[in-house]
Amino acid sequence: MAKRLQDMPNIGEKLARQLLDVGIKDPLQLAEAGSRQAWLRIRAQDPSACYMRLCALEGALQGIRWHDLDAQTKAELKAFYSAHQ
Repeated sequence: MAKRLQDMPNIGEKLARQLLDVGIKDPLQLAEAGSRQAWLRIRAQDPSACYMRLCALEGALQGIRWHDLDAQTKAELKAFYSAHQ
C-alpha cells in the first residue's frame, strides 16, 4: 500500500488536501473510511464535490485510474451520488 495519499492513483495535491482537511491522513485511513464515506466528508466541506471525485476515491482504493472502474462499480457509485444530491 502507498505511504502517502498522493502516491495513490487519482489523488493529486488538491484531493489529498481535501482528505487531510476531513481527517484522512494516509491511505490506510482512506481504506478504513471507504470511498463513499470519504466523499461524504469532503462533500460536507465542498458542495462542488462531484461524481468524478467519488470515482477517483474508489479507483484510488482499488489501485486503478478511475476511468478503469468496472461498469457495475460505476453504476453503484452513480446511484450513491444521485441519492446524495
